Amino acid sequence: MSRRLISSGSPFEEVAGYSRAVADGKWVFVAGTSGFANGEISDDVEAQAEQAFATIAAALKQAESSLADVVRVRVFVTEAAFFERLAPIFGKHFKGIRPANTTVVCGLVDPRMKVEIEVTARKQ
Repeated sequence: MSRRLISSGSPFEEVAGYSRAVADGKWVFVAGTSGFANGEISDDVEAQAEQAFATIAAALKQAESSLADVVRVRVFVTEAAFFERLAPIFGKHFKGIRPANTTVVCGLVDPRMKVEIEVTARKQ
């Protein structure tokens, strides 16, 4: 089985030496993904989560997978109170498939980031 590196086109991937996603065999591992798009990020935590999901979905598609194939999700939030606001967004994207989820309250590498999401999915 081959290992394939997937890029979102962010110049930070090259600087930090990582891939947005790695497809390896039947698995796709998507790196922690924030709400940045084209160097910009909303101040709204819900908008950040939706942008993160859009970026994740695009990476999964390149890997011949989709959000419907996610088996594991890890969510990192900067405030515990954000979870209540984000839960309906997770439910919208994962209703019916209900992957295993871990949510951690922590600091993130950029103070503008309020949420970061990573997933593991099976290839179709």
